[in-house]
Amino acid sequence: MNSSVKDYLQLHFIVLLWGFTAILGVLISIPAVEIVFYRTLLASLALAALLAYRKRNFRLGKGALLKMLLTGSLIAGHWVLFFAAARIATVSVCLAGMATATLWTSILEPMVTKRGIKAYEVALGLVIIGGLYVIFQFEFDHALGLTMAIFSAFLASCFTVINGEFTKKHNGYMVTFYEMVGACLTVAVLFPLYRSLFPSEGQGLIVPSPMDWMWIAILALICTVYAYSASVELQKRLSAFSVNLCVNLEPVYGILLAVLIFNEDEKMTLGFYAGTAIILLAVLVYPLFVRWDKRRQLRIRKIQ
Repeated sequence: MNSSVKDYLQLHFIVLLWGFTAILGVLISIPAVEIVFYRTLLASLALAALLAYRKRNFRLGKGALLKMLLTGSLIAGHWVLFFAAARIATVSVCLAGMATATLWTSILEPMVTKRGIKAYEVALGLVIIGGLYVIFQFEFDHALGLTMAIFSAFLASCFTVINGEFTKKHNGYMVTFYEMVGACLTVAVLFPLYRSLFPSEGQGLIVPSPMDWMWIAILALICTVYAYSASVELQKRLSAFSVNLCVNLEPVYGILLAVLIFNEDEKMTLGFYAGTAIILLAVLVYPLFVRWDKRRQLRIRKIQ
């Protein structure tokens, strides 16, 4: 098989794994906060072992270290809301809300990079808002779960934009390691507050069952460490356009997997699928506009 074809197939497999994470959040019986704690703990240990094996220097400046640990706090919030949304609503509703990450990134990235907001980003943002409006009209019973998923997508966009700045100066695996440590520490520090606010969840840290450990291991080692490591390597050989276009298929793969695995529990109204289709269309078209804009800017520079 051609090497480029293998790379594309591997990339789609990685995106499929990311789409599977919401399903794992439903299959695991412990609360969302505990899922994030164990996931980040196992991922931190695995990444530490990987970095030690590659003889990487763990030292960072205090400023960079603090920023990465704080970014880990955003990741912890993102994952807690993500898994909670999948349980409060459905996996499909959760992933529909997560599809708005492209909208948030298009708003946040210009603020960080100091570039102007593009007209097509505003237009596609309005289309995504229209899709959300359609979903809320038909799935009001899932409004809380969808709102949590949208806020989770906002946090995901925040750390994605921040990571774009980190990876320009630091090794990607090192960044992820310290962010996983930061996420794990955040959950551990705030755990007593969480238990006081939600006493119905129990008193102490819940120990996963053997089956839960299996799902958590898949979540931490395969969907987090392997998927991230492999995607970093693929980005060296594939264009950013190809990668972004494929990653935008994550909600599509996740919703299809949820319908196949949970069947009746994931069947939604036609209005939900119409609204989701509007959002996904905008998400999938976005990289095409980015590519067109880059070519247009290049032509302008040549003329000048």
